[in-house]
Amino acid sequence: MKANEQQRYNDSSEQSSLVRLNKYIANAGVCSRRAADKLIEEGRVKVNGKLEKNLGTKVSLSDKVQVDNNLVTSGAKKYVIMNKPKNTICTRNDENNRKTVIDILPDNLKHLYPVGRLDRNTTGVLLLTNDGNLTQNLLHPSKKVKKIYKAKALKRLSQEDLDRLVQGVELEDGVSKFDKIVELNEDKEIRYGIEIHSGKNRVIRRMFEKVGNEVIKLDRVMFHSFDKRGLHKGQWRELKEKELKSLNVYLRTTK
Repeated sequence: MKANEQQRYNDSSEQSSLVRLNKYIANAGVCSRRAADKLIEEGRVKVNGKLEKNLGTKVSLSDKVQVDNNLVTSGAKKYVIMNKPKNTICTRNDENNRKTVIDILPDNLKHLYPVGRLDRNTTGVLLLTNDGNLTQNLLHPSKKVKKIYKAKALKRLSQEDLDRLVQGVELEDGVSKFDKIVELNEDKEIRYGIEIHSGKNRVIRRMFEKVGNEVIKLDRVMFHSFDKRGLHKGQWRELKEKELKSLNVYLRTTK
């Protein structure tokens, strides 16, 4: 590859790894994107030690981001797996005083952030950590982290519907598709096993709605290589050393 072509490639790769500052803050579990915009406008966010009030600013995984002078990642690294219960919000604080996943944790772990979000009524595997680099790596689209769900549906999907969901359906925020979807014959209920890489908000529910169906119950049974075996709803545990080894590629600081 010629020098100028290599430079263009490097520039393109670097550009594709950038995310908007509000998304970076939201991905870390600090607050929603809209609330992050407000934090930025109020001058409460710094990037690499400098005050940043530009809503269009983009940052990389290796940038140092602070909110109210607190690093998104600070202190000893902690990693927790939780079996998220229903009616629980995946955020640190809720303006409507609803129960959050942080409320479930003991005081010494309340500084952790959820990695991504499950909507209020979705249950299952949730990773929480104060490792901002890991969070950004796991949530970056290029990493294609596997997520497996069980969905109880209002009615049975036709073969045409199944094909559409795998090929891709147009949502308001772009085309989304399942990597796999299979009908489960576990009981008399209509249930599907779904594998997906997308982390878009309520994406599974919205995709079912797009083909004229409805998800009655949704449970995430696997995130990356982690499952909820041994954990009842609302229970949590810290990751074991051997489990952290499966995250080695994501634990490295991105240069």
